[in-house]
Amino acid sequence: MTALFCSGDAMRGGRLHHNVSAHPFLGGVRTAPHYRMYSVRDQFPALLEDPSGGVALAGEIYDVPLSAIRTDFLPDEPPELELTVIELDDGRDVLAVGLRPGVLERRRDELTDITAHGGWRAYRGLPEPA
Repeated sequence: MTALFCSGDAMRGGRLHHNVSAHPFLGGVRTAPHYRMYSVRDQFPALLEDPSGGVALAGEIYDVPLSAIRTDFLPDEPPELELTVIELDDGRDVLAVGLRPGVLERRRDELTDITAHGGWRAYRGLPEPA
């Protein structure tokens, strides 16, 4: 089993939550404070490490087998994202999806920096699930 950080529609209440809902929910967490979050075409979020700044961003952790990440989770991820490793605010390293290298530079007009909101739910004005 592998800790998988979800920060978009795979979180509870999201349209892609079915991709992780069969696996243990380990709780809400935050990234270490050196990430930025972008809204891509206002359709999904994208994490990007920013050693010179950024904030701790909200997300959820699930305990998912690598095979399920490959077969259930990654096929629904958009081409602008890739599997990566991020650091949480408690120092743990976990899998997540982040913005592919070069996308920020090539498609800046499709990206909105939403870092100041602290996460996708806050940006979208969605309540935390009970």
